[in-house]
Amino acid sequence: MLRVIRAFWHDQGGIALILVAIMLPAIVGLSVLAIDMSRANNLHNDLQKGSDAMALAAAAELDGRADSITRADRALANLVTNHYRFSGPTGVDQVLQAAGVTRRYLRSLPASDILPITSANIITDEVAGALEARYIEVTATPVGFWSMFPISFISGNTSDNSFNVGSVSVAGFTRGVCDFTPVYICNPYEGSGDTIYSVAADPTKRRRLIELRQQGGNTAQNSPGNYGFLQPPDGTGGANAIRDMIAKTKSAACYNSRGVLLRPGFIATVRDALNVRFDVYNGSMNGNKNNADYAPGENVRKGYQMPSKGNGNACNADLASPPDPTKYDAFPRDNCFSTGCSIANGRVGDGNWNFDQYWSTNFATTTNPVSVSKPVGADGVNPASNTNQPTRYSVYRYEIAQGIVNHPSNGGERGTPACSNNSVSNPDRRILYGAILNCQALAAAGLMGGGNSSPPLPVEAFASFFITETVESGSDQTIRVELVDVTGREGQGTLDKFLRDEAQLYR
Repeated sequence: MLRVIRAFWHDQGGIALILVAIMLPAIVGLSVLAIDMSRANNLHNDLQKGSDAMALAAAAELDGRADSITRADRALANLVTNHYRFSGPTGVDQVLQAAGVTRRYLRSLPASDILPITSANIITDEVAGALEARYIEVTATPVGFWSMFPISFISGNTSDNSFNVGSVSVAGFTRGVCDFTPVYICNPYEGSGDTIYSVAADPTKRRRLIELRQQGGNTAQNSPGNYGFLQPPDGTGGANAIRDMIAKTKSAACYNSRGVLLRPGFIATVRDALNVRFDVYNGSMNGNKNNADYAPGENVRKGYQMPSKGNGNACNADLASPPDPTKYDAFPRDNCFSTGCSIANGRVGDGNWNFDQYWSTNFATTTNPVSVSKPVGADGVNPASNTNQPTRYSVYRYEIAQGIVNHPSNGGERGTPACSNNSVSNPDRRILYGAILNCQALAAAGLMGGGNSSPPLPVEAFASFFITETVESGSDQTIRVELVDVTGREGQGTLDKFLRDEAQLYR
């Protein structure tokens, strides 16, 4: 008997079954836990992707406009209607509704990702603070995650075998432009009955002539319609560097709508820099007439008495003297400039200009008139006339498209360059690009004064202007322009090639 007991004691057969029986609960439990962790991880990933998408969609609307938060909420509401479904306790899908999403708009982020968002970062007044909204924090929390593993052993709540899985995303929006000239323009419509956006959307208002003046750092610098200069991103803000960036066919500068730095001071050589676009090489630009980087546009008609290219005097041409618009006529100014315009203290015209005179002098000439018809007027259907006036820019582009740039005026002026051996095929060589600042509001807030600023200054929009005539000598270097386009929803889309819009995740 004792021998049998000893044999049984030393017999190791079937030991694996005993070990498996002992470990089976742990093996099953760990397997279930691994499955649950995988499901929870997948759920969290899906949730994170969802909240990321929501944050990015809303952040794309935070462009610094007064209605940015309203549009961001609309984008968020539209996105959460795309149902995200997760497994529920009874196998029925749970739907992540808008009620399961909360958001906060932020004016700034902590210096480090490990620091929590505080009240200093959060916008509490979403009406007055819409202009400051730069980021959005989106928190998405589903009803819960029902696990197979008895999570109640850990939580102590035997009546509930679920736990919540949520996600938080923070995204922001930046809008910038590249290849822009280092120029800012005080919003010519600030404080008026129009906005820069409503004017850009209306061709009858876009044809208003605007006088941009350089005041050079005195207190009048902040008046609507004045212009100044931006600090180039590389810090080369000397007068000659700014002049060359304006004069060249392409500026390498990039600027962000969230903030630009001003380069204070008056630059007298801006006149020379802008006039190369008209095939005029005076002063500091005299040695650049055959430099391709300083080439003129392909349509430089400007009301000058232009000798022929072969006699060596083309570069000495000047305004017809005495003026004779029946022979030499640049794009005429608005009629009200001779009697007094009412917008922006007389700096913005009413859009009524003498198209008939311009066309008669340059194309419906007394001898050899052009065979093409007139461009379409403001109604978009009938030929242009003084009662159906087009924008000057549309006429300028029409001349290029119809191949009549070289047609001589009654006085013999042609639109093709006669001084430089180069020309630019880009029809927008006579476009001036600039950042629009609400200078009066910025000055009232103590952020801007006399051409100086507390960095950085927010940009209302980036805009393009058609230069209608050469910049003549004067104490304020007046540039006469028409508004062509602005960035934003009201724009025509011609500035999209310069835009660098980016909504990105930060947390």
